[in-house]
Amino acid sequence: MAVVDRLRNIGIIAHIDAGKTTFSERLLFYTGVTHRMGEVHDGDAQMDYLPQERERGITITSAVTQFPWLGAEVHLIDTPGHVDFTIEVERSLRVLDGAVAVFCGVGGVEPQSEVVWRQADRHGIPRLVFVNKLDRPGADYDRVVADMDRKLGARGIPVTVPLYEEGVFVAVADLLTMERVEFSPQDQGATVSRKALSSEETAGVAKYREAMLEAAADGDDAAAEKYLAGEEVPQPLLRSGIRKGTLTGKIFPVFAGSALRNKGIQPAMDGIVYFLPSPAEAPPVKGDDPRSGVPTIREPAPSAPFSALVYKVMQEDARRTVYLRVYSGKASEGTALLNASTGEKEKAARLFRVHAGKKEAVEEILAGDIVGARGIKKARTGDTLCDPAAPIVFEPIEIRKPVVSVVVEPRTVREMDRLKEVLFAMTDEDPTLSFKEDMDTGQILLSGMGELHLDVVIDRMAREYGITVRKGSPQVVYRETIATPASAESVFEREIAERLVKVSTKVAIAPAPRGSGVHITDGYRMLGLGQEVADGVEMGLRESAFFGALGYPVDDVTVEVSSISFLSGVASQMVAKVAAAKAFQEAYEKGKPFLLEPMMEVEVSVPEEFLGGVIGDINARRGHVTSVDRRLDISMLSATVPLKEMFGYVTTLRSLSQGRGNYTMKFSRYDRA
Repeated sequence: MAVVDRLRNIGIIAHIDAGKTTFSERLLFYTGVTHRMGEVHDGDAQMDYLPQERERGITITSAVTQFPWLGAEVHLIDTPGHVDFTIEVERSLRVLDGAVAVFCGVGGVEPQSEVVWRQADRHGIPRLVFVNKLDRPGADYDRVVADMDRKLGARGIPVTVPLYEEGVFVAVADLLTMERVEFSPQDQGATVSRKALSSEETAGVAKYREAMLEAAADGDDAAAEKYLAGEEVPQPLLRSGIRKGTLTGKIFPVFAGSALRNKGIQPAMDGIVYFLPSPAEAPPVKGDDPRSGVPTIREPAPSAPFSALVYKVMQEDARRTVYLRVYSGKASEGTALLNASTGEKEKAARLFRVHAGKKEAVEEILAGDIVGARGIKKARTGDTLCDPAAPIVFEPIEIRKPVVSVVVEPRTVREMDRLKEVLFAMTDEDPTLSFKEDMDTGQILLSGMGELHLDVVIDRMAREYGITVRKGSPQVVYRETIATPASAESVFEREIAERLVKVSTKVAIAPAPRGSGVHITDGYRMLGLGQEVADGVEMGLRESAFFGALGYPVDDVTVEVSSISFLSGVASQMVAKVAAAKAFQEAYEKGKPFLLEPMMEVEVSVPEEFLGGVIGDINARRGHVTSVDRRLDISMLSATVPLKEMFGYVTTLRSLSQGRGNYTMKFSRYDRA
């Protein structure tokens, strides 16, 4: 078996607190990578290696590791569940070939599970599902599988199901082998024993076995022949049918267990190797040749020209580590590379395999590898590194705009330059973080995805860089747009180098759908302007859109330049830029500008008796309740609420629900304030 065929690049994705990191720790322990099981609640999980992760008991950064299983080498990325760190999930899914979704046996498909599932859908990633916490009171395996169909439109096919004795979760039934699988409590579940299912257990799992046989028959013609003839379908055919269905995204194998109680993990590990794809089975990766713009592909083979995507940048031990997914070819230390996204030359001085916070030097990297590199000075998240003789640019990683800002000030004026250096390093690492200096006040405005995101950034600044800052209260990042179409014919007239320059420019501006940004039609490039002058027009329009009539960035407009005439003087880029900016501003002000504010999708889970108070509070916050889903004694409320009204909501929710309510929040759209 070729090296690439043995690889599995997978991620663990889920809602916060579904048990992703606990599950990951078991994978490492059972494969011998670690000799002691770390626990999130004890603050010693291997994959949560940042101090902030250990203190808060949540995953903040996507950690990479690898382990052997069934002759395969599994590269694993454990991703965060909290929405504030959604960039970590997005950039991890971008470079993975498969994923394990962990769902809580009690909570089912929770709001953030749905978000990450949709992200994986968008990238076309095959997945299997681990239903966790089946030892808890109120856990319901069947309801989780039904939730997958109802909420995600996903066909979940149980491969293992839980077995209970007197209401206690004791073992799983393996539907592939029709065996009872038990996990020894003496050695933390490392010893697995199997025996044939009893007649009573066989009858109890018959409906699951039948569903699995149907799914295998759908995926494999040979399995279908046996199934339709009423014959026994042999295990290899069963596996083949389920694998084919999984790789095409038609089905999602489901495994039962409890990570904390060390039950059901090893069959899911088998499933990772049996059912998820190797890099060789992934379709050839598509990109564009930057020289011609012609679409091109790279086969996932070491013999192809080298290509890799930078999916993450980290500042570690005061050195810059760039994380790469290698899609094709091979490279060794010192290989000259081209950053095809920017045209700059780079060189990887050192290459590493990564195990969470630890690194192991390697001399060569091959197609399918996920590795760290040092010595790459300028490449940023989403850039493509490739063989200079065969350039290719891959689609960049989608990065969401920040929605919450805080003012940060150093303790002394002397520390201001150092603070800016640190912020440059941190924004290099995290593209959802940005900062700008207010020229009037001298204050620095730090923007991110949420209050927790900014709290963690400020905490890291103090611990890793020794800079303690004073923090102002959170502020909303507003935008603005126009209500009606408008146009202006502007004349720019000025004496430059003792010569009169006079330019007439016509600009039309119109509202565009929410979320469409600023779209400049390219008709002005057909007006017979030189390349430099046309570029100047675009620069003027773009720069004007940074700062609208109300003082905020302009969004959701379409701009058209219908004419630009140099009535006197020489046409130049700078003059075209200033003339276009002036015309844009005049047209924009006629369009009745108004403010846009960020709207958040809020999901609240709260006991039934407190639902009325929570709905009343959401309404008082200018929110709109979109649905209420009742489960046992818990209500799941969905609403759209302006971000401005959500600061400090956690305290209000706790007091309204006697500490029993939880909520998650994600950016939805900008809408009229």
